[in-house]
Amino acid sequence: MALKVPAAPFTFVVHALGLVGLILVLVWTIHFRGGFAWEDSNKNLIFNLHPLLMLIGFIVLGGEAIISYKSLPLSKDVKKLIHLVLHAIALVLGIVGIYTAFKYHNESGIANLYSLHSWLGIGVIVLYAIQWLYGFLTFFFPGGSAYLRSESLPWHVVFGIFIYVLAVTTATLGFLEKLTFLQNSGLAKYGSEAFLVNFTAILTVLFGTFVLLSVASQGPSSADDYSYSAI
Repeated sequence: MALKVPAAPFTFVVHALGLVGLILVLVWTIHFRGGFAWEDSNKNLIFNLHPLLMLIGFIVLGGEAIISYKSLPLSKDVKKLIHLVLHAIALVLGIVGIYTAFKYHNESGIANLYSLHSWLGIGVIVLYAIQWLYGFLTFFFPGGSAYLRSESLPWHVVFGIFIYVLAVTTATLGFLEKLTFLQNSGLAKYGSEAFLVNFTAILTVLFGTFVLLSVASQGPSSADDYSYSAI
């Protein structure tokens, strides 16, 4: 059931939480973990790209793409293009982010795809790519018939929300997994870095929650048939 409240307050919180989340993950990966590198003897610098790219891509940009129909009082075609482009950038960043995890594992002699986080991560990126491709072909180019678009839209929305919830869940498991590894290697369980990682994970969940609240609320007066309000 749709919330009988404006989406604007929720979308504002989404923007703010996204900015804070980006700052927190940068503080973690740069201040505590030493920064980033594509090639380095310190393989941890390669891995640091993974949480940064995944948070920016699937979580922040993916969430912004979802709420674009509620946060932007623009025409249908413009909002559809923004929605498509943001999801495309998120997908590219996600692919590169997953590649950095494989690269780190391979160069460090660590096995791949043994954890629940990694299994869900592969599932998310595959589903995300399928969702984006179907949306592109059906709603953008070449575009399906009016009947196909009408029948596909509810499923496209539900499937997209499911994938996003799965992405947030996977990210949270990733923070937990990495923090567990660090603590097993001697990181203080009640140290500042541990608290920072936990707060970043909590903020990720809050970000996803406000994305869903935005979806369930009332969009601007210019909302059209592609808005989530009709679902």
